Formats: sequence, C-alpha cells, structure tokens
Amino acid sequence: MARLPLIDPDTTSGDIRAAFDRMPVKLNIFRMMAHAEANAMPLMRLGNSILHKQKLSAVNRELLILQAAQLEGGAYEWRQHVPLALGVGVTQAQIDAVERGNYDDSALNAAERALLGFGREVVEKVRVGEAAFAGMRKHFSDQEIVEAIVTLGFYMMMARLTEATETDLEPAAGMVVYEASKKRG
Repeated sequence: MARLPLIDPDTTSGDIRAAFDRMPVKLNIFRMMAHAEANAMPLMRLGNSILHKQKLSAVNRELLILQAAQLEGGAYEWRQHVPLALGVGVTQAQIDAVERGNYDDSALNAAERALLGFGREVVEKVRVGEAAFAGMRKHFSDQEIVEAIVTLGFYMMMARLTEATETDLEPAAGMVVYEASKKRG
C-alpha cells in the first residue's frame, strides 16, 4: 500500500487534468507525481522527451533505464520498462545481463558494454573515470553522452519517488503508454 494516497485523475484540473485525459492508462507513478503539482507537467515533458526525442537509440535508452532501475532498486520502473524494452528490440538475454549486473555478457555488443559501464559509474560514483568516459567517446556522440546522463538521472529520480512512497505496482502497460505518448510528441 502506497504511503501517500494516489491522486484521483478526475479531481485534477488544468494541464495535469489534460495530461491525464490523454493517457490511455493512468499509471500510479503519474498519480503519485501529481502531488507535486508545480513539478508534474515539467517532469512528464522531460520523460516524454527522453522516450521520444533523444538521438540515443531506443535500445540504448531502455538498457540505461533498466540499469538505473536495477541499481537503484526501482521495482516499479523495472516492471514497466521490461516490456517496453522488449518492444523496442532489447533481447531477453540483454535484460537478463542487466538484471545480473553483468555488463560484460556476450549478449551485449561493445557499444552496449561501454554504455552500461559508463552508466554504472554515473549512478554509483557520480564522477566517471577516464576509462569509462573514453569507452563512451569511442561509440557515442557528445549529444548521446549527455542524453545518457539525463536518462539515468531522470530514472534514478523516478525510482526514488516510487520507492520512497512505496507506489503500488500495477500490471505493466507495455507499449500502450509509450505509443500514446509518442503520438502526443
């Protein structure tokens, strides 16, 4: 049971109400986030831009999201993003490697290994070592490097939101919410 009540979308107004009205599934994470009225819409816009506007590929983005969830103990994010990851082309073997924290697994290519090694340092150390940064520079553009950091930071925050409030887990929405948010752009 969540530590705070989930906001009823029907009791909201303005931009938050409009956002809820467009959602095919009113996910608990958004219902919890709605407590922070001034922050909810900017956070939803940032989340949408991460999912749909970055140069970083969908596969690499989802690997990072799963990594942040795994390292931060974000059960909610893990549940919601595994089906999404599979839907954009991440393999079950890659998901299993991330779940085990085995970033040298043969299911991952060299760029993915560099990405996840970099991601681990961003999450665990904040200050990334020269070797991990050089690995990223070998495979990713400056834009993709910064997008990777933004993705990790956003999903670390989401894990903290859902874990600190014990947001109730619900069935995974899969690609439904992802595709709907893509259409809204």
